[in-house]
Amino acid sequence: MFKRAINGFITTCKGLALTVRHLFASTEKREVIHVSDDNYFKQLDHGTNTIQYPKQSLPVPEVGRYQLDVEIDDCIVCDLCAKICPVDCITIESIKSTEPGGIGQTSDGTTKRLYAAQFDIDMAKCMYCGLCTIVCPTECIIMTNTYDKTVFELNHLVYEFSDMSAEEAAEKRALLEKQQAEKQAAKLAAMNKKEEGK
Repeated sequence: MFKRAINGFITTCKGLALTVRHLFASTEKREVIHVSDDNYFKQLDHGTNTIQYPKQSLPVPEVGRYQLDVEIDDCIVCDLCAKICPVDCITIESIKSTEPGGIGQTSDGTTKRLYAAQFDIDMAKCMYCGLCTIVCPTECIIMTNTYDKTVFELNHLVYEFSDMSAEEAAEKRALLEKQQAEKQAAKLAAMNKKEEGK
């Protein structure tokens, strides 16, 4: 019984010594170095292992996959990113332009012929595979180095990149429908005239 009491006392002292050591070590800040550095794991032997976020942050690797961003002015609304997405987190709605020369050009000189009525990315669904950034012909969709997007509502993780209002989109749709109706009417008139000539 006496031996058990001594053993318990020794064990308690060892535990307390470890606790006190970490208590005072926690006042030291961890040096933020890249994981490829030779001293990365050696620094864990002393001081705290905790990064004091947000005052301190780990270096972001160049090839890191984090939050998506879209430069909508460079988007040609080709829909390739939405088609290749394995989790269907990209929603795109396009409206064909009624202007014969297109609606402008991207920064690399590609002619834009479609309006982006809707371009939404649901980052709650995104699996950060990066496939959308690979297939984009104008490189308008990229992965940024922003990894912290804390929100209180899940629907706040749906990022809307389209710069068209609902009214503008409705107006463009109406113009397109009118142009298509006029083309169809002209085509029918030409067919009727041809039959009358027979």
